[in-house]
Amino acid sequence: MEKSIKDVAFLLLLSFLLSILKNSTAIDIITTTQILRDGSTLVSSEGTFELGFFSPGNSKNRYVGIWYKKVPNSAVLLVLNREIPLRSTSGMLKVIEPGHLVLMNDTNNVVWSSNTSRIAQTPIVQLLESGNLVLKEANDDNAENFLWQSFDYLSDTYLPGMDFGWNSATGVENSLSSWTSNEDPAPGDIIFYLDPTGYPQAFIKRGAVTIYRMGPWNGLRFSGAPDVSSTFTHTLFMNKSTAYYREDSIDKSVISRATLNQSGVIQRWVWVDQTRGWVIFLTLPTDNCDTYKMCGAYGTCYIGNSPACGCLSRFVPKDPESWIKGDWSNGCIRRTPLNCQKGDVFLKYSNIKLPDSQYSTYNESMTLRECKVECLKDCSCTAYAQLDINRMSGCLFWFRDLIDIRAMSSDGQDIYIRMASSESDSKGKKKILTATLTSLMGVVLLGLSLMLYFWKRSKRKKNDPTGRTGGSHSESRNKHLDLPLFDLTTITKATNKFSIDNKIGEGGFGPVYKGMLEEGQDIAVKRLSKTSMQGLDEFKNEVICIAKLQHRNLVRLLGCCIQGEEMMLIYEYMPNKSLDLIIFDQTKSRLLDWHKRFQIVNGIARGLMYLHQDSRLRIIHRDLKASNVLLDADMNPKISDFGIARSFGGNEIEDKTNRVVGTYGYMSPEYAVHGRFSVKSDVFSFGVLVLEIVSGKRNSGFSRGDEHLNLLGHAWTLYKEGRLLELVDAYLCDSANLSEVQRMIHVGLLCVQQRPDDRPSMTTVIAMLSNEGVLPQANQPGFFTEGDGIVNEGTTSTNEACSTNEITITKLEAR
Repeated sequence: MEKSIKDVAFLLLLSFLLSILKNSTAIDIITTTQILRDGSTLVSSEGTFELGFFSPGNSKNRYVGIWYKKVPNSAVLLVLNREIPLRSTSGMLKVIEPGHLVLMNDTNNVVWSSNTSRIAQTPIVQLLESGNLVLKEANDDNAENFLWQSFDYLSDTYLPGMDFGWNSATGVENSLSSWTSNEDPAPGDIIFYLDPTGYPQAFIKRGAVTIYRMGPWNGLRFSGAPDVSSTFTHTLFMNKSTAYYREDSIDKSVISRATLNQSGVIQRWVWVDQTRGWVIFLTLPTDNCDTYKMCGAYGTCYIGNSPACGCLSRFVPKDPESWIKGDWSNGCIRRTPLNCQKGDVFLKYSNIKLPDSQYSTYNESMTLRECKVECLKDCSCTAYAQLDINRMSGCLFWFRDLIDIRAMSSDGQDIYIRMASSESDSKGKKKILTATLTSLMGVVLLGLSLMLYFWKRSKRKKNDPTGRTGGSHSESRNKHLDLPLFDLTTITKATNKFSIDNKIGEGGFGPVYKGMLEEGQDIAVKRLSKTSMQGLDEFKNEVICIAKLQHRNLVRLLGCCIQGEEMMLIYEYMPNKSLDLIIFDQTKSRLLDWHKRFQIVNGIARGLMYLHQDSRLRIIHRDLKASNVLLDADMNPKISDFGIARSFGGNEIEDKTNRVVGTYGYMSPEYAVHGRFSVKSDVFSFGVLVLEIVSGKRNSGFSRGDEHLNLLGHAWTLYKEGRLLELVDAYLCDSANLSEVQRMIHVGLLCVQQRPDDRPSMTTVIAMLSNEGVLPQANQPGFFTEGDGIVNEGTTSTNEACSTNEITITKLEAR
């Protein structure tokens, strides 16, 4: 009996020890005498990385992958057999002679192999501390002499220390490809790669379609990509047969990764701690301006503008009619054609993401002056830039139209573009000087006028404490104006001397800065540019129009600063900036679930109702759009930018102008075509905004397959066919109240109807959004785009009518 007990105890102990050995994670090497079975893992020497078998999502297929061991529930970083899954948990990973790593199934058939051509006497596989799985000769101490390595076969993740690029001698091309789905790691249709043509730059493509481009390498980083040199070192290795990029962490203890997701977005992650987990600190593309060649040849994209696309200085739209409709694909052309035989010049354009360099050549030793001489010799050379901004040497030459340019407030570069010699003549300089002096005189005169006005107001208050006097309606309005004046010293200190680090925007008015007053209040400072003629009018209009307006859904004007040549408007600061920067961004739009979007729409509606009927004067905004809706810390909307607003008194309800200002895509037909504006013009803009908020898509530039419809036309088609829910942003599927969604889209379509009289008032809009009553049928919207024409008020030539008006685009200013 005693012997039997001892035997049982021995067998239990042996079983326990075998169990430990089976699941041991203490090894980082597999030899030809070992097998790694499903359930066991390899762990790198210091315990950073782990290799083992896994099933993604709800899939039952088994794959061999590598992940961070120190991170709970870590995402898989690299998959060996991503296209050939195992169908059971009986898989085995082993090393076989003369030097192959193979994955075998339960019938001992090889389903995946490293397929190395080199032979090893004593081959082993090792998981390194870099996360690289390598096959090598056991007795070879050369750290880089590998027969095979997993870092040559990337999945959807880039780690520091990986080579990203190509080697024509070995045939290895290291690129990232998205997973097909969350349950299938096979290569999807999104790829991120280093382009071997021209000068090295990186692309994201979906199939054959380019989504995003990192600009050419400039010696420090890829042009147009954010500077992360404080966290990583960047290196580009290049010779006749090789070009590859590598990042290395400055702090080796930092756990990071960069991933390419199934939407074509690169996200850089850093592991913080158990509480905060993974944090995204960089996303590419960053915004709509990163969309590849969005603005066509010689077009430039600036995310602070609306529309975002514009032509480079001294260039004009190639197809003006399409351009004004929001189709920028044809780009821009020089306003003065080149004449190489008569002599051309090069003009400097600053702070841009350098153009596509697929059709370029380079010289690593020339000076910038030599670049100019060399480019002038060749009439087909369209532009040049400094190749290496780190060493301030070398030349990059372009030989075709320049595409995929965007303006950058920081990290941008200079480029010198070939222009006709007349573009730099003295007449042009005289015109610029004249315009500058005229603008400066205007600033001075306006400053003196406002100073005189405030002095008179102060004197009048002393004589009449009530502040009430007779006079016209306009005089009465001015006499009740009560706007604090800020000292220039105070604003200069608040903005750190208007530091570039405090700059948060740029518009037709001028730059916008974030500041903090001594008492701790955050402010936004709109500083009138000395060359802004339009800004003078906007300044006066905002002071006169909204100084006394008080509503929770209107941005609050705190005061102004008029001192010397400086003229500034001081606003409350909105930490979440403007609605367009969130709603049209694939990543940031997820911050706005259905509840928040519903609140934003209601807030905008209430702000407009106040302007139209509850304020001291009836005010028509005339430029309501996503970039003019700011969001506070709680995502509450605030209507901003009253630079072109118009106020009415008494029974006035509409007016007409010969100078149409505003933003195409939000303008009502009667205003854009005939210059007639009223409260119903704002209602139309509100309707466009509603459809944009629900769909997450811009009206201008919207396209869907072969429909040739703008967003309004697409929504109208879905409405007629009873398929309204197809308009909804995919991110809202889990949070949306479907009846509220359909009701809001219906209300949006009522607001954009062709005839102004058919559109509801903002009071009616608020009632429609807040109850369950039956809504009237919507009629066809205005500017319902179909094919190449626009359906409008009984005319088929509205494009021509629009082009005869002066359409001024106002820009995002207060943030």
